[in-house]
Amino acid sequence: MPSIEKISIALPSEMASMVREAVEAGEYSSSSEVVREALRDWSDKRTLREKGLEELRRVWRQALEDNSPGVSPHDVFERPERKYQAIANAASKRYECAANSPA
Repeated sequence: MPSIEKISIALPSEMASMVREAVEAGEYSSSSEVVREALRDWSDKRTLREKGLEELRRVWRQALEDNSPGVSPHDVFERPERKYQAIANAASKRYECAANSPA
């Protein structure tokens, strides 16, 4: 069993109420359990953030080392422009059909 170290923390009254309510509702057996779970979640979130940053740095380095000519900004912006224009055209046709159909 891991060693346990007792520390004291201060919480805003709203958070302290939330902790007490969770214990009183039987979701946790103690306030310490609530805090331990919150810390585990926080730790997992930090780990995921660090992995995401590491991946971003890796991709950034890879992009900096890439000597290919790349894609022009015009081509990059033209693709979503065509996509959304097609969506607008389809919506316009549906609207026209609905407006022209006998009621």
